[in-house]
Amino acid sequence: MLATIDAALAELEQEPDAPDGETSLKLLQAIYKDKRQPLNVRVRCAIEALPFEVPKLSATAIATMDERSFAAALDRCIERSKSPPPMPNAPTIELVDATELKKPMARFRRF
Repeated sequence: MLATIDAALAELEQEPDAPDGETSLKLLQAIYKDKRQPLNVRVRCAIEALPFEVPKLSATAIATMDERSFAAALDRCIERSKSPPPMPNAPTIELVDATELKKPMARFRRF
């Protein structure tokens, strides 16, 4: 009985077989493939490694170009970006007499 306890303690003190100079994914894979590890540790490592082993399924949008190719639309965008952007209509500036500025400005009050 004492021999089995000593053997179990020696096994626990052993360093697990981990790949040297590898990525963390390789370490997780080595741990969850190791039958000597407890099941909860192996399951946790498998869960953590899963997103890096199997790609996620995601929705992709398929857009139609209304009978125009993507290359033609890209060329139009490139040409449009080479020209200066159109200037919006400049706001008109209201000229005010200087004597009017000396009066209280009731029309500019917010309340």
